Amino acid sequence: MKLRSSPAKDHQKDSPLKSQGIIENSLKERCCFIDPEIDRIRHCFPANTVFKPFDPTIRSDFVSETWVAFPVTPFSIGYSYPFPEFTKSFFSLTGISYIQVMPMMWRVLFTLERIIEQEDIEFGMSELSELYNLVSHGSHRFLFKHKPGEPHPILKTTKNDNKWKKRFFFVGRDSIPMGRISLEHGPLMVG
Repeated sequence: MKLRSSPAKDHQKDSPLKSQGIIENSLKERCCFIDPEIDRIRHCFPANTVFKPFDPTIRSDFVSETWVAFPVTPFSIGYSYPFPEFTKSFFSLTGISYIQVMPMMWRVLFTLERIIEQEDIEFGMSELSELYNLVSHGSHRFLFKHKPGEPHPILKTTKNDNKWKKRFFFVGRDSIPMGRISLEHGPLMVG
């Protein structure tokens, strides 16, 4: 098992995690992503990133001034943090928390990032909005829906992901780039 940076020993600096109230039935979304699994995605973050040890009582919509939640999905499909510019622009524009994004949306954003990079094309939020509508099914979780009457712009981005809602982890805000920027916009976002 790789060694992780551990949280600061000064508990006065560690603000408690609390629910944001953004996820319905968050009691059913207790974390199941344990420390050895965190170690396997550690390489996706800067070297000095502090990861909160596994705690089975933590829920997906918890946040604090010290800790911020990340879903596992983006890192399991190839993302690293900090996220690339197109993805950062999307989250900056929408104000959606990473934990509110369904796996299909992460796959679309990742695919578009690769197309932008490989084809060296200009593609921004206005072009994205021409392809997809941002929708929620009332659960405060979001996904992209292709425009009515149009074919799917990117195929094979939907699949049945078991337990994705329970697969998340927390990192120290001060240990990641732009981790504190989000506090200006509320506790939901990171950079």
